Amino acid sequence: MRADESGKPELDGAGRAEMKYRETDSKSYRPLAVNLLPDEDGGGNAAAPAARPSSSGLARSATPTHAKASKASGDSLDLWTDGACSGNPGPMGIGVVAVDHGKRREHGEYLGVGTNNIAELTAIDRALDLAGAEAGTRRLRIHTDSAYSIGVLSKGWKAKANQELIARMRRRLATLPNVEFVKVSGHSGIPENERCDQLARDAITGR
Repeated sequence: MRADESGKPELDGAGRAEMKYRETDSKSYRPLAVNLLPDEDGGGNAAAPAARPSSSGLARSATPTHAKASKASGDSLDLWTDGACSGNPGPMGIGVVAVDHGKRREHGEYLGVGTNNIAELTAIDRALDLAGAEAGTRRLRIHTDSAYSIGVLSKGWKAKANQELIARMRRRLATLPNVEFVKVSGHSGIPENERCDQLARDAITGR
């Protein structure tokens, strides 16, 4: 991130800072200053507000937020997901980032040809795979910019398409003790969401 001599982010006229996920990346992001909140130890980013779990065990989505969660919140395992599609339908890719007390795991995968909604749902499915056995014992916070995925998986939206995939994922989520979905705004400079998008698009271009 570009910063002045005192370490404060240098902001443009719109109040945005320029930053890169890694120094070696060619692509930079311009998040709003409000998205750059320090965590408790001053070294990272603040966690997104939590959603309250529903009585069914599946979580309601949180209020859309621009806050970051580069570290896990308390004892939660934060799973960031994104699906990309070059055309709709077209080649699909997914990106997943798991953040657990500062430790990261990432996954990118090319899925073949399909729709954006299939990619978004599959990204969440792969995030649960990445969580592994911890999914059954930990609080999971699934961050996604897909209102569709949150709706069909946790709000009871009727699925007109992708019914088999959705039914299987609903059964899987129902076996987990504590899952909540957090709706984030896509393409708004949130580092983990941007990283998932990059992983998904790299999977498509590198297929």
